[in-house]
Amino acid sequence: MDTQFYIFQGKKIAYNSLGSGNTIVLLHGYLESKEIWGSFATELAKNYQIIAIDILGHGESTIDEESSDVNWMAEGIFRLLQSKQIGKAVIVGHSMGGYVMLAMAEAHPEIFAGAAMYHSVPNADLPEKKEGRQREIELVKQGKKQLIYNVNIPKGFADDNLEKLKNEVEKAKKIASGTSDEGIIFALQAMMKRKDRTQVLFNLAVPVYFAIGKKDNYIPQQRLIDLSTNVKNRRVVVFENSGHNSFIEEPELAIDEFQDFLITCKF
Repeated sequence: MDTQFYIFQGKKIAYNSLGSGNTIVLLHGYLESKEIWGSFATELAKNYQIIAIDILGHGESTIDEESSDVNWMAEGIFRLLQSKQIGKAVIVGHSMGGYVMLAMAEAHPEIFAGAAMYHSVPNADLPEKKEGRQREIELVKQGKKQLIYNVNIPKGFADDNLEKLKNEVEKAKKIASGTSDEGIIFALQAMMKRKDRTQVLFNLAVPVYFAIGKKDNYIPQQRLIDLSTNVKNRRVVVFENSGHNSFIEEPELAIDEFQDFLITCKF
């Protein structure tokens, strides 16, 4: 499909639009792009309008070195949706995409018909996490970004899925390798600076979906289960055979569960 572009404050936001009907917005994670959604997006597009976006700094979207901030990322996405005259949408955030989604929920809750946290948390970075991100910034500056994605991408899958999903792992690595050095640094700085939005998540007045991987190497499942209990209108799905990427690791179940959730959303 052809990539489209929206210009936000002089910067390009790249996106794909497919299908028709009520709108679902897909926001990818760190070192990913709109292409990561693959069959998940195409299946949903049979019944909905899907807008898969390259978050600023990733894919074909550009960056503003003065604005490495998830608020700025979120505002660009909101303006894009306004330009398409979309009044309500279900916003899906995978990992880093969840941080951007919650920033948009804080600033523009009126556009939400529902929210989906795919393997993501609302918390700010702890000091040790910030230190890890700073180390990644230094590696990028040294021209060694491959050391980052060669570790991070496989870690995103359940350990016992690495062999059978090796093609998907390689696809994800290829996407990551295409992320510019400047884009990686931009995203890492934005994630380091983001504030805690736990209360934003708890206060959402729309249905909230939690996709949790039982074998997630990044976020312990119990942490997300405990967190979700504070959200009134929630649907929690634990994917028994997934790590950090349930929509890739268990695609059929991911589609079925998410479509059941969409029926409850307030378009």
